[in-house]
Amino acid sequence: MTSLAQRPCTPCRGDASALDDAEIAHLAAELPKWRIVERDGIMRLERTFAFPDFAKALAFTLTVGELAESQGHHPAILTEWGRTTVSWWTHRIRGLHANDFIMAARTDEALAPE
Repeated sequence: MTSLAQRPCTPCRGDASALDDAEIAHLAAELPKWRIVERDGIMRLERTFAFPDFAKALAFTLTVGELAESQGHHPAILTEWGRTTVSWWTHRIRGLHANDFIMAARTDEALAPE
């Protein structure tokens, strides 16, 4: 378990601010398989997971969905044949928060070896 995955995912208040570039770089170093992308002017943390078929991609999607619901922090998830793309960002602050990195680390851990 990574140290990020062990950290608590705390509710993000409206007065919270997005992480700055240095904070993002520091946390991103713990998640080398994730990319920082910008869409619609919003920084997001994104990773595409490969699977041998649609059924396994869908099962992973459901696992990530249950994880997200349990924490009250929800990503964008795109499920296709053989892959699932997960994008984390904090909607309330329109950017990246430490919670996004915590949930990305937990998403990695949800990918249990077969």
